[in-house]
Amino acid sequence: VTKGKPSGRTQEIQRLIGRSLRSVIDLRKLSEHQIKIDCDVIQADGGTRTASITGAWVALYEAINFLLKSGKITENPIFDQVSAISCGIWNNQEIIDLDYDEDSSAETDGNFVLTASQGIVEIQTTAEEKPFNKKQFLGLLELAENGTNDIFQIQRRALNLE
Repeated sequence: VTKGKPSGRTQEIQRLIGRSLRSVIDLRKLSEHQIKIDCDVIQADGGTRTASITGAWVALYEAINFLLKSGKITENPIFDQVSAISCGIWNNQEIIDLDYDEDSSAETDGNFVLTASQGIVEIQTTAEEKPFNKKQFLGLLELAENGTNDIFQIQRRALNLE
């Protein structure tokens, strides 16, 4: 029980979301403005961290758009998109977007935070039962790249950018 303050897990997730968003924005262009984004995942079958990062970028874009339209800032500080997806090895097979059952019994579990310009923000990958090898890791990275490319399109559609 944390009584009035976030748990260690919550703080770790908050820091991950913050790092992810800061990686695609020029904070100097925000001047004195500060943006707070609250990420409540209402429904998820696993992947709450990745859903939070992906949705937070959309919220950030909307907040920046508001500041631009209201004249509070004159230049868009966002220079890239960011999203995240889970990948893992389950039943000896590389899979993407693990659901709760897959995540809880995966041999390897990972979260990949990537940018639309093919940058890597963060990769958190853990072997649960036995070590994974470089070939498997590269397979997971390729799955993540393909998955986040799809997510980038969905983000753009949600913002009417396509």
